[in-house]
Amino acid sequence: MVQGRTAERDRIDQMLAGSRRGTSSALLLHGEAGIGKTALLDYAAERADALRVLRVEGIESETELAFGGLHQLFLPVLNVLDLLPVPQAAAMRAIFGLTDDVVRDRLTVGLAVLSMLSEIADEGPLLCLVDDAQWLDQPSVDVLTFAARRLRAEGVVMLFAVRGEACGADMKGLPRLLVEGLDRAAAATLVPGLPPYVVERVIEEAQGNPLALIELSATLTPAQRAGHLSPLALPEATPRLTSRIQEAFLAQIRRLPEATQAMLLLAAADDTGDLAVVLSAADRLGASLEDLAPAERSGLVLLSGEAVRFRHPLVRYAAYQGAPLAGRIAAHKALAETLDNSRHAHRRAWHLAAASTGPDERVADELERVAEWADRRQAMASASAAYERAAQLSADPQRRAHRLIRAAQRAGDAGQDERCGLLADQVSLPLQDSGMAADFARVRAVVELGYGRPTTAGRILVDCADRISRSRPDKLASLLVDAMHSAFSSGNVDLIVEVGLRAPDLLVLKVPARLFTGDVSGSLDALGELVRRSHEPGTAFMDGLMTGVYCHVVARHADAREIAATAVAHCRDHGIGGWLPTALHLLSQAELALGRHEEASAHAAEGLRLAEYYNLDHRAAHLRAVLAALAAVQGQEEHGRSLAAEALHYTRPRDVGRGTADALWALGLLELGLGRAEAALELLESAQQEVGHPLLAHFLLPDLVEAAVRAGRPERAKEPTRLLREWAAAAPEPPLNALARRCLALTGPDDAAEEHFAAAVHLHEGYGDFERARTELLYGEWLRRLRRSIDARDHLREALEVFEKLGAQPWARRARAELQAAGESAGLTGLTGLADGRINRLSPQEREVVRLAATGATNREIATQLFLSPRTVGHHLYRAFPKLGVSSRTELATLLAS
Repeated sequence: MVQGRTAERDRIDQMLAGSRRGTSSALLLHGEAGIGKTALLDYAAERADALRVLRVEGIESETELAFGGLHQLFLPVLNVLDLLPVPQAAAMRAIFGLTDDVVRDRLTVGLAVLSMLSEIADEGPLLCLVDDAQWLDQPSVDVLTFAARRLRAEGVVMLFAVRGEACGADMKGLPRLLVEGLDRAAAATLVPGLPPYVVERVIEEAQGNPLALIELSATLTPAQRAGHLSPLALPEATPRLTSRIQEAFLAQIRRLPEATQAMLLLAAADDTGDLAVVLSAADRLGASLEDLAPAERSGLVLLSGEAVRFRHPLVRYAAYQGAPLAGRIAAHKALAETLDNSRHAHRRAWHLAAASTGPDERVADELERVAEWADRRQAMASASAAYERAAQLSADPQRRAHRLIRAAQRAGDAGQDERCGLLADQVSLPLQDSGMAADFARVRAVVELGYGRPTTAGRILVDCADRISRSRPDKLASLLVDAMHSAFSSGNVDLIVEVGLRAPDLLVLKVPARLFTGDVSGSLDALGELVRRSHEPGTAFMDGLMTGVYCHVVARHADAREIAATAVAHCRDHGIGGWLPTALHLLSQAELALGRHEEASAHAAEGLRLAEYYNLDHRAAHLRAVLAALAAVQGQEEHGRSLAAEALHYTRPRDVGRGTADALWALGLLELGLGRAEAALELLESAQQEVGHPLLAHFLLPDLVEAAVRAGRPERAKEPTRLLREWAAAAPEPPLNALARRCLALTGPDDAAEEHFAAAVHLHEGYGDFERARTELLYGEWLRRLRRSIDARDHLREALEVFEKLGAQPWARRARAELQAAGESAGLTGLTGLADGRINRLSPQEREVVRLAATGATNREIATQLFLSPRTVGHHLYRAFPKLGVSSRTELATLLAS
């Protein structure tokens, strides 16, 4: 029974009531050990009338067993696997050890968990209880959190309990509730039959912790219970509360017979809760089921015909930690001998490792196989832990270094940046093997690029390439292409050139080397060949990705978009989840440059969701900058500033020059759209300084020129115009030339302006409506200032129509004001199309669902792409159809095409 806790119980009751209406919710209960989190989960289970209940408890010894917690949670409902899409069902069977298949992408597992919860709830509301989540294996935590954040309309309630005052980043995004101590009245009900003075002393010692109240009162002697308390009877300076509780449990355990204590130790060391496994191991130690009876009578454990369960996780902890080392080793050896078949090979390996007291190559080999097993199932955190323990058991320095490097690689893949660095620090240097040195350099660079300075990451890779170029030429290309990727991220042109000159015969490096050393013509010719090669089968992924980056830099945006789309498809098809956000970032950049704002927004949002899921802070910052620019176009001031500020918070301290420039550009574009030209000019000039080289800044030069002219500072527009004109002459790409001609019109004499404006409008055709509309707007403004109002109206109408269609409200307001100034007022408030007006009624999530539904995608296909459950997709469509005035997908497609 839960004493007190009115607010907590009300919160749980509301969640359960919502599930009966089809609403999903999640809550993370956190607080110190014994504070009552488990009791609240029990309360939820008791109140779950008509709800199916699934429950799992984290076990400390199972922390490194990949997907062990998830398997325990879903064990009663594995039949649901038959209802999942084939790739998802295959992934779940693989991670549960039901097949030997490889899981290429852990994102598929997350989607499969989401689908499983949705399918189970299809038969009625569902309650999932996850206790002691701090001891659940990391892959299980990741996918359950992933699912909990995306449940909406399935009727699923997920309650997590985790020890600690603060929640870690592993479960970020979940609503949280801190469970604190009971008030004195509620606390007193837990210690009945004691004199008031004794009650007050116990309450004071327990500090409102329910478990401490019960356990401390249970340890009182008869004399103390009668009130005979000396000042030292309950220590005034108590150790940590958790320790006091565990000491109380340990005292109870030590009063039991030795054979019973040995049985409790076996049960605590076991991670299955399977009574048969415990008894089989006990037989090897000369113990039996009868030896558990005293522990069962004392209430420390609960037994059924198939399972043994501890009354509280701290009982398990006390039984294990309170045992002598020799006893723990014997228990793990007995369990390893019991779990001797292939099905339990990974558990056996961990028990053998726990029983090892020194180097043991045989056990290390078994752990390495466990790591490979986890690796194939995308359980990177578990793979890393297995490689690390294998390294600790390795006597050979080379094998130890190899395993530490693999552990660090997997830690980086799992987003454990700090741990990745700590593992790398354990590698003994220098490494004699050149191939291992190259792998180690890439580990260090991944950590540095993801969480440090991209220039340093590039330098690490270049230095390694210099050292191993002769002994391992096969490793050279991958090192240098990775270094080039880091150099472009930093915006460090000196490093770009240096990397490129390391292997001038490698085409993917020749392009940037020539581009930034003045051989623009030669660079563009080489780029053309590189683009052609990118379409050939077998092209290395990073080569293709960097080709797309180069295309974007030289304004070959259509090519960049095509290459990026290919890279995205490759990531999806091959399960390369870690690189998918990078490919989506390039795709959204190209689409933004082409004026495909809706697609850019959808792809950048997807990339950000993935980057956050994979803990890729570096890529998340870049994606936030793209989304900030899109928000600026639409005049979403608060949202745009927030996104840009988050991006800058990451990029500035780490000298991520291009990321900083993108975020400052987004802020400058926002100010420019809102009519604050002076502020825009300052921001855009700062953005230009971040990247330095004109080629990396050409995308913001047109905005800088316009800001300078509108701010009355035409002298600050001259140099950007010159740079843009020179680059446009060297790289005859229509979008770039259109922008150069527009800037010449703004800064040159009036007698040449019209020719430039007209040429710019023509060059824009087919290369992005937004920039064409901006040119039309500036052209119309110029014509109106010359009192050619009739001519101006045509261009201003064109601009207004595009701006309203794109939802670019600040620019639409400016065009509307210019039209009114040009003498046109009729119909200005009604230019927004019917479809656009209706779509503006939708939430961002509803808009994404509707956009995909209009293409003919099924609810399952939409759910997979947006990381939602199919039922949530259906819920969004159910809400969106009335807002749009349609009743079918066919009508939806027709409406959006209008």
